[in-house]
Amino acid sequence: MPLVEETSLLEDSSVTLPVVVIGNGPSGICLSYMLSGYRPYLSSEAIHPNTILHSKLEEARHLSIVDQDLEYLSEGLEGRSSNPVAVLFDALLHPDADFGYDYPSILHWKLEQHHYIPHLVLGKGPPGGAWHNMEGSMLTISFGNWMELPGLKFKDWVSSKRRNLKGDRVMPEEIARYYKHYVKVMGLQKNFRENTYITSVSRLYRDQVDNDGQDRDISTQHLQIEKSKFTKRNWEIRGYQRIRDGSHIPFCLFAENVALATGTLDSPGRLEIDGEDFPFVFHSMPEFGAAISKGQLCGKVDPVLIVGSGLTAADAVLCAYNNNVPVIHVFRRRVTDPSLIFKQLPKKLYPEYHKVYHMMCTQSYSLDSNLLSDYTSFPEHHVLSFKSDMKCILQNISGLKKIFKLSAAVVLIGSHPNLSFLKEQGCYLGHNSSQPITCKGNPVEIDAYTYECVKEANLFALGPLVGDNFVRFLKGGALGVTRCLATRQKKKKQHLFVERGGGDGIA
Repeated sequence: MPLVEETSLLEDSSVTLPVVVIGNGPSGICLSYMLSGYRPYLSSEAIHPNTILHSKLEEARHLSIVDQDLEYLSEGLEGRSSNPVAVLFDALLHPDADFGYDYPSILHWKLEQHHYIPHLVLGKGPPGGAWHNMEGSMLTISFGNWMELPGLKFKDWVSSKRRNLKGDRVMPEEIARYYKHYVKVMGLQKNFRENTYITSVSRLYRDQVDNDGQDRDISTQHLQIEKSKFTKRNWEIRGYQRIRDGSHIPFCLFAENVALATGTLDSPGRLEIDGEDFPFVFHSMPEFGAAISKGQLCGKVDPVLIVGSGLTAADAVLCAYNNNVPVIHVFRRRVTDPSLIFKQLPKKLYPEYHKVYHMMCTQSYSLDSNLLSDYTSFPEHHVLSFKSDMKCILQNISGLKKIFKLSAAVVLIGSHPNLSFLKEQGCYLGHNSSQPITCKGNPVEIDAYTYECVKEANLFALGPLVGDNFVRFLKGGALGVTRCLATRQKKKKQHLFVERGGGDGIA
């Protein structure tokens, strides 16, 4: 059903929504949950293992976490996110998780409908975002309770779906189904629109000397010349919705605030070398997983080349290794590089990834041993080119080149978000405005406690766009954004009350 027919909010094109969220993965879902009025409180009998944090929480036990000073609560906490609110919220939802403990959350949730902030969440597919694109992958992921969203334990949900639970490893498609179910069971469906594609998100400006009240597009040049005459008003979001018959219905929305929750999996990173477009070169795990599941690479004598040193590359190594496909693993860093993701993951919770890291360290290529039978790592190497005869040329930091025959190649060196709907492809929002936005190298620059973009007021970003790739940390973005919007809404109401009261002669 078309977007414009699904909600009364859009029947009048002049209606301005308080919030539009772009992206319906776990970041967007969690933000919708909190904007819908769900509030976290300290549980009555909860005791946090961090005594300093617990004493701070006790000071305002009667208030929800949304109504407390997040900077004060975050102070002194450490975790595997550079965003302090993400570390705080994770500490409340998963106390001491990094030490291998599975303590229950110290929070309980209340639905307070008077806190509801009208919003829409727009996504290309069903709720769950990129998790639905991981279906078909043969790999399981480290789970614990870290993939779940507030208010619905994943273990409870999955136990109702299948009887035989073996450990904490689950298929990505189960996570995707969980997120889709979560939106339904929490009553969030009215806020979600699927099959929507955003083409532009831009500021509207109002002419201060023009009293007709109409918004208008103003050229950048005109705006720079007479900037003092105009004030920033709302966001205009344009796009189209794809309906069942394949046709596209354009839409235009207006919003006071926009939250970017698109993730960073839209555009896989490329080596930008000769031969990268040959059909034997893959750029995603789903492609590689499909080739494995179809038996295209099993029984091959020539190895698969895997490029990258992150978790996705490690997934590919495990996928090939577990299917008896020999691997050449190439990466630019030293195995002792402290920034390698493996050094940030507890061994107890991520044994498979540490198995890969151990192989990276102990099964590296040498002129004496040549290729090993099942796995060989090439630290401090890069790929120079691929050839049509399915060969690749590698080069080390000394300039020495090697040629190998392959059965396939998988390039997994990160990905970029698709922010083409923003000016400058969104680059101006990053810490380095001359580079594209990436999760690690150049995330969106935000206020540490509100998640508002430093370079654009009323535009928020959360999840991988701000460096939080793990689901357990991206939930902090929803807390920060919700607190900011709730605080501003409260101030606006107080301002209106004072204005009206003053008009009636009330002090």
